[in-house]
Amino acid sequence: MRFPSASVVLLASLCLASTACKQDHGEEHEGEHEVAHTVVVTTPVAKSVVATKKYVSQIHSQRHIELRALERGYLEEVLVDEGQSVKKGQLMFKLLPVVFKAKLHGDEAELQRVEITLKNTEKLFEQKVVSDQELALVRTELEKAKAQVELATAELSFTEIRAPFDGIIDRQYEQQGSLTEEGDMLTTVSDNSVMWVYFNVPEADYLDFRVIPGAVDPDHQQRLTLPNTQIELQLASGRLFDQTADQTVTVESTFDNETGNIQFRADFPNPDGLLRHGQTGTLLIHRTLEDAVVIPQRSTFEILDKQYVYVIDEDGHAHQRRITTSHEMDDVFVIDSGLEGHEKIVLDGVRQVHDGEHVEFEFRDPEVVLGQLKHRAE
Repeated sequence: MRFPSASVVLLASLCLASTACKQDHGEEHEGEHEVAHTVVVTTPVAKSVVATKKYVSQIHSQRHIELRALERGYLEEVLVDEGQSVKKGQLMFKLLPVVFKAKLHGDEAELQRVEITLKNTEKLFEQKVVSDQELALVRTELEKAKAQVELATAELSFTEIRAPFDGIIDRQYEQQGSLTEEGDMLTTVSDNSVMWVYFNVPEADYLDFRVIPGAVDPDHQQRLTLPNTQIELQLASGRLFDQTADQTVTVESTFDNETGNIQFRADFPNPDGLLRHGQTGTLLIHRTLEDAVVIPQRSTFEILDKQYVYVIDEDGHAHQRRITTSHEMDDVFVIDSGLEGHEKIVLDGVRQVHDGEHVEFEFRDPEVVLGQLKHRAE
């Protein structure tokens, strides 16, 4: 019995291996043509949406002033309590007035003396006993005496501190019987009928607001009117304040170079007095966007902080497309550029798709998709 030589065995082995490789390669190659991912696609939809921007805010009274002692003296009476509401002109504090009353009485007596002197001098002038210069000097003394009486009257009135407007008083810094110096702070008064809510707006948002048609009033450059908007205030507790601001906001004149922000102010009526000076909150600007092009957020993906979608062409091939968005809302993006309303985009299965490959897809109506998103959010 003869056995094949080693060279023949090796050649046969190589041929078998080569045939197997060709068969495996052929099967794999054919598989590549047969494999096609099935994904869910939809299209962007144009509709009216409400976009909301949030800003951290600080709440201030429209008038918040300090009441200080205008004269030195003992605090004789304190007629109000901390946190009390006061009316304009209401007496709040009284300083001991004895010294000021005495000064006023002395100045009034001096005024009477000068008036008598003037009458006598006028008679002497008529009799040509004194000159017109002497008469003029006495009249000057009369004006000076009147001025002294007016000053003493004002000083006496400073011993009574009254409310400058309707408001709420804060803490009391001096108690009854205290010796106060001129300029010592007694309390603060806040007019809370209207609250000024300040919030910082980034430069990009400011520029977006400026280009809204009709936003800028040429006669009042410091004001911006935001049509189709609703301005609300979310309190620290998370609930919404029951009053809304007007659509017109006030804008400061300069940007903060360190933060790149500019400060806005919205005015909120405060009929029930719920808001107090110094509170904080979150200002919400809800703006209605007509015919905005929106897509679900889950149809997008990011590469180096840039957003992309897969667009399906007429032949069923997926192509990576960069997009830019103008607003982000619950589960949806508002498209600024990069997509047309009729184009098909991959909704589900984004991670399974590669750029340029052919995919099998199932189309889903965009209104149904958005409705499901809304239902899920609720």
